[in-house]
Amino acid sequence: MAATLIDGKALAAKLKQNVLTEAKTLPRKPGLAVILVGDNPASRVYVTSKRKDCEECGFYSEEYALPAETTQKELLALVAELNGRADIDGILVQLPLPKGLDEKEVLLAIDPAKDVDCFHPYNVGQLTIGTPVFQPCTPGGVMEMLKEYGIDPAGKRCVVLGRSNIVGKPMAMLLLHAHGTVVMCHSKTPDMKELAASADILVSAVGKTGLVTADMVKEGAVVIDVAMNRNDAGKLCGDVCFEEAAVKASYITPVPGGVGPMTRAMLMKNTLTAAKLHQGL
Repeated sequence: MAATLIDGKALAAKLKQNVLTEAKTLPRKPGLAVILVGDNPASRVYVTSKRKDCEECGFYSEEYALPAETTQKELLALVAELNGRADIDGILVQLPLPKGLDEKEVLLAIDPAKDVDCFHPYNVGQLTIGTPVFQPCTPGGVMEMLKEYGIDPAGKRCVVLGRSNIVGKPMAMLLLHAHGTVVMCHSKTPDMKELAASADILVSAVGKTGLVTADMVKEGAVVIDVAMNRNDAGKLCGDVCFEEAAVKASYITPVPGGVGPMTRAMLMKNTLTAAKLHQGL
């Protein structure tokens, strides 16, 4: 394998250790509240892992596991209560919400100063104009990886596959702020393969197993695989055909063990940032 493996697991552990060290200096512990509505198994795994991350970073955490029958009014009342709590710095509503609940209204209800997922339109706007308080967790994690491995997007062609509000769009924005020349591709892009093959930095966040083949990877490109899929055998994998892409890439992220751990670590970093703001630091 020619490519250097970008070890997201090791970097996430380092980032969380730095967060723990700084959290210990604060007058009070940073506090994170996580709301889970319904019994989505994948969401349950994520919420459990976030509780563990809080413990590792010396945070105070609360978890609200609500039944799928929870009404919009009840959910909004809980968010309002947490907005008013001085010991809660970050509020995270685990998505997707069950059918019948208005996701947009719930995200709008979160105090932007406690929106550690960076989903609120205010924080998205701050990101767009280049003055973000928080960085969206997954794209922010990718930028931390590039920095750690000495990969500067400035002057490079950066191609982002996928245009979701959670990953694709903010990823493109962060690369643009880092002076990369950014191209976004999506399901209606006719020449995605050619554009991907022109990338110095290729970020795939589509959620389609086997999407990125060797002929879509430029020799020496940096390949960041954000997706988390399962193949026909039930094995975790990303969008990228790893073995064949690794032969051509200079750097590549594995799945699992790449971007995923960094997403969780960035949530901790954002919660620390919120706690410092709320404590006037």
